[in-house]
Amino acid sequence: MAESGPSPRRSGRRRRSSSSGAPCCLWMLRPLLGAWLAAAVVAYRPVVVVHGLFDSSSDFCNLLRFINASHPGTKVSVIDLFDRSASLQPLWKQVEGFRDAIYPIMQDAPDGVHFICYSQGGLVCRGILSTIPDHNVHSFISLSSPQAGQYGDTDYLKYVFPQFVKSNLYHLCYTSVGQRVSICNYWNDPHHRDMYVNSSDFLAVLNSERPNSNATVWKKNFLRIKKLILIGGPDDGVITPWESSLFGFYDDNETVVEMKHQEVYVRDVFGLKTLDSRGDLATCVLPGVQHTKWHSNDTVYSSCIEKWLT
Repeated sequence: MAESGPSPRRSGRRRRSSSSGAPCCLWMLRPLLGAWLAAAVVAYRPVVVVHGLFDSSSDFCNLLRFINASHPGTKVSVIDLFDRSASLQPLWKQVEGFRDAIYPIMQDAPDGVHFICYSQGGLVCRGILSTIPDHNVHSFISLSSPQAGQYGDTDYLKYVFPQFVKSNLYHLCYTSVGQRVSICNYWNDPHHRDMYVNSSDFLAVLNSERPNSNATVWKKNFLRIKKLILIGGPDDGVITPWESSLFGFYDDNETVVEMKHQEVYVRDVFGLKTLDSRGDLATCVLPGVQHTKWHSNDTVYSSCIEKWLT
C-alpha cells in the first residue's frame, strides 16, 4: 500500500518510519528502566528494634522514618513488650519475652535480620543472641547501651531509688531483692567488684565473670552475628561511664579502662576479641547527643546506623 503525502524523492528528505520511534524511546529509557528494575529486586533485611528503660515502641517513630527513607520497603518491628515501668522487670525475664516475640521474625527472614537495641535493650539483645543457637542476626547495633555496666548518679537512679546514691546502692542491688530490678542486674560498682561478681544474676553471668557452665555455648551463639556496632558519646548524660557503651569501664579508682584492656576482651570470654580480629567490630562515637536523643537524631542514623542495614 502506498503511503499518503509526499514521497521521499519529491521532498528531498528521507521520511522516518513511524515505527522507529518506539525502539528509539526504549533505548533512551534503558538507564531508567535498569534503575527501576534494580530497585525492584533489592530486598533489605528486616530490622528488629528493642527499646530501653522506661521506653515503649511509640518512642521510635523517627527511627522508623529514617529507615523507611533510606531503605524503602524495609520491614521494621519495634517489639512492644516490657514498656515503661515494666522495663524494670528482671532482665532474664525480659530476654525470654523478647526472644519469644523475635524468633518467629527470624524464621521468616531466610537472609537474616538486623538488631537495633537501645540502652538497656542492648543488654537484652546480648542475652537473646547468647541463648539462641540458630539465630540469624547480621548486624547487632548497640545504641548507647551500658554493655560493661552502669555506675553513676543519674536522674534514672534518683527516680527509681530516691533514697540511694551510687556509692551505697550496692547495699540494695547486690541482694536477692535488688536483683529483681533490671537496673541492679547490670549495676557494676567498681569499689565492690567481689559483690558484683557474686551477686549479679545477669551481667556477671552473661560476661562469664563468674563460672558459667553455658559460657562456651553462649560464646558460639553470640559469634553467629556478622557485625557488632557499638555507638555512644561523651555527652550522653545517663550511661556512666559513657565508655560503657563501647565496653570500657571504671577501675577501682574510677579511671576508665578502655575495651581492649578489659578482662572480658583480653580473655575473649564471650567473643569480643574474636569479632575484633575478624574485622567485625565497629565503633561510632558522636559528641553532643543526649541519651534520650540517640534514636531520633538524623546525624546518628546517617553516620552510625544506615550503612549497616543492608
